[in-house]
Amino acid sequence: MKNASNRRRFLSQTIAASAAAPVLNSLISTSQGSSPIRSANEQIQLGIIGIGPRCIYDLKAILPFDDVRCVAIADVQASRRDAGKKLVDDHYGNTQCALYRDFRQLLDRKDIDAVLVATGDRWHAAASMLAAKAGKDVYSEKPCGITINACQELADTIQAEKRIFQAGTQRRSVPNFQKAVELVHAGKLGKLQTMYASVYVPVLDNSWLPAQPLPNRDIVDWNLWLGPAPWRPFNQAYCDGQWRGQWDFDSGARLLDWGAHTVDLCQWANQSDHEMPIEYEPSDDKIVCTYANGVKLIIDFLKDPFGNRAPNYETRLGTCPVRFVGDQGSVETGDSGEMLVTPDSLQKEITEDTKRVKGLDVSAHARNFFDCMRSRKLTVANHEVMRKSHIACHVAAIAWILKRKLKFDPVKEEFVDDAEANLLRNRPERRWA
Repeated sequence: MKNASNRRRFLSQTIAASAAAPVLNSLISTSQGSSPIRSANEQIQLGIIGIGPRCIYDLKAILPFDDVRCVAIADVQASRRDAGKKLVDDHYGNTQCALYRDFRQLLDRKDIDAVLVATGDRWHAAASMLAAKAGKDVYSEKPCGITINACQELADTIQAEKRIFQAGTQRRSVPNFQKAVELVHAGKLGKLQTMYASVYVPVLDNSWLPAQPLPNRDIVDWNLWLGPAPWRPFNQAYCDGQWRGQWDFDSGARLLDWGAHTVDLCQWANQSDHEMPIEYEPSDDKIVCTYANGVKLIIDFLKDPFGNRAPNYETRLGTCPVRFVGDQGSVETGDSGEMLVTPDSLQKEITEDTKRVKGLDVSAHARNFFDCMRSRKLTVANHEVMRKSHIACHVAAIAWILKRKLKFDPVKEEFVDDAEANLLRNRPERRWA
């Protein structure tokens, strides 16, 4: 009943605010122009925007690259800035990594070629767009946009600024997922019929944590931490990760936490990187999405965020499992690297080089980004790939919120004859600066 009550309260508040007058965030880059593209013999200079646990994981995969050097870190929390600097300086054996509280100062540096954006969801799109306008190429952690509108604006900005963009949906660079998609594209499963994407159970939480004394902004810059999100009193737990599941800070009722990966893989398998499903029908444990070609995408809810997966999946497949079913066979795989195939004759397709090597997923994905910076070719998870797969997730989340079937136009990127749903494509943004 709590979720139903939250949904009703959320709808009345959000739709009223959206209908009244969306506040456009006046995020204007203070640095213009493009940094030069590095030659094959020059190092790419990398800046970090937001250095929490996920960023540390990414950075540990990037630091060993000889042709990339992390030169600066920006974070609103002093403790995280200092921890990031120690990691980088210890790796390089010096004390040269510069620190910034305000990432806009990092973007003003002409020598920085690219940024890794690994803030919370509320900042991904805004920080990425500011970086692109400052002439930086962008690797953004997912979800890359907190709303449909944010995903559209981000993709449009990357295109207009002619920047290289990589979404942090690294499973496109992992061998077992690549092999599963290859089996579909090669026709080894026959005609594709149904795809299954696992996600967390959606959450719609508008509660607030109790207010705590506001720290000095050199310790935690609360205004900058919130950024475009609505104002609320400071509580350190938000900064420590308890923003997840909070509507003001999270993407698509948390559906994009895994959906940005698993729905993205289904998009790829269905060769739909330039489209998305046109119908979305929610129920208690899933959302059934239908493409124009008739293929079904079933977004399965987990029973909890840490296990007890939906019955379609074997527990040994690990996190982010997907399943592709054709009229002649099927394949299932997840982060464990295990692959389950039918019929048995497909087992010969599963070799040692198709198995996931733990720790190399981000490395391969980041390597693709840096190589594309030099070639100026599209990355495997480029801005248009991100746009369609992320928007598909947001549409599914809105169907779950409204508790009814929705139709969506993938060309206009809007709901068909549904004003209420169309209002939820965007959220009012706070003027933070």
